[in-house]
Amino acid sequence: MPDWLLVVAGGLVGAPLRYLLGVDAKYRLHTAFPWGTFAANTGAALLLGFLSEAVTGGGIGPRLHLLLATGFCGALSTWSTFSYELLTLTSARRLGTAAGYLLLSVGAGVGLSFAGAAVAKAVF
Repeated sequence: MPDWLLVVAGGLVGAPLRYLLGVDAKYRLHTAFPWGTFAANTGAALLLGFLSEAVTGGGIGPRLHLLLATGFCGALSTWSTFSYELLTLTSARRLGTAAGYLLLSVGAGVGLSFAGAAVAKAVF
């Protein structure tokens, strides 16, 4: 299977999962905070940290990394939706929610990336 097809295959799973997380969070939580995107982005950050360290440490191969990190995590996480939601919250004058979303997303995303890498380093 060509490398580009591995990326597509991962994206075929990651993109619908991101969408479904967003729909489910809106349906269940009824809040202005975009929990679906937050969950998708932080979950992808955790997994990406793990996968990046795993491929560096020889625990997984580069083709599996393409499938899961580039394809799946790339489609699961979304900078554009995160940015759009910040803009929407700011435009609606929900500045506290926007600031919380920004700080929590960046802090959790970076922290979870390092946590995922630490787990992989311990495993591999």
